[in-house]
Amino acid sequence: MTRKAILGVDLGGTKIMSGLVTPKGKILGKPCTIPTGGNDSEKVIINRIFNSIEKTLSNARLKITDISGIGIGATGPLDMKEGLILECPFLPTLNYFPLKKTIHERFDIPVFLDNDANCLILGECYFGAGSGHEIVMGYTLGTGLGCATVINKKIFLGATQHACEVWPSPYQNETIEYFVSGRGVSRMYRKLSGKKKSALEIAQLAYNGDKPAKRTWEQFGEHLAYAISWGINTIDPDIVILGGSIANAMDLFAPAMEQFLRKYLCPLPAEKTKVVTAQLGDYSGLIGAACLVLQEKN
Repeated sequence: MTRKAILGVDLGGTKIMSGLVTPKGKILGKPCTIPTGGNDSEKVIINRIFNSIEKTLSNARLKITDISGIGIGATGPLDMKEGLILECPFLPTLNYFPLKKTIHERFDIPVFLDNDANCLILGECYFGAGSGHEIVMGYTLGTGLGCATVINKKIFLGATQHACEVWPSPYQNETIEYFVSGRGVSRMYRKLSGKKKSALEIAQLAYNGDKPAKRTWEQFGEHLAYAISWGINTIDPDIVILGGSIANAMDLFAPAMEQFLRKYLCPLPAEKTKVVTAQLGDYSGLIGAACLVLQEKN
């Protein structure tokens, strides 16, 4: 395993976060966060990524040769083999842009790219809720729905590097993401109450006893149980990890989720497989991106 620090980059549609991570998963100093400007030109966005990396190194008084590599977790879908962002609605000017190659050419250091869901769950396998488990499956619950499987601390990518892309799977005449996402929570609540609220607001309303909000989270738990049951019945993981902002409301949807999981799973997985929340917090994407370098070097 490398002993040098690793530079992780969490590239999203609204912000770029970069930071230094030790091989033991500790953040060195304060990560650098700047707006992405997702609709700006590719040149402008790439220069922001360069500047974020350079500022992170400068703040730590390090040179590029002092780190072992750069790991990038990006909003997908991606072509990990070629190092491309394919057709991301949040980064439209970077569609089919050779991101991995461009950053490697700038810094002349190993660069690894994967999607944000894979990175989050990989980080949890190394340093979080999945530590010590052989087969880990995870779901990222945010604006959209992500999914990943990690086996022996290696991301399972599949033949076209799109394993576990469950979000477009058909469900109730829509896709599963239509229901299992922050946008899905908002839709369900609006249907029940006639009011337009964010998932965060709906969680707070539920904690305050609002009946439509509480019912919304019960429905969400049922829909999520379908998604998780597909994964458990196919992969049979040791543990399932839920990450992303929506996972913070797990106590609101867990009872319904657990009820329907018992219904949809085979007896032994229903008894043995635990569903838990991610542990790495706000820097989970950053740490997970850095783990791409550890994954390659282990």
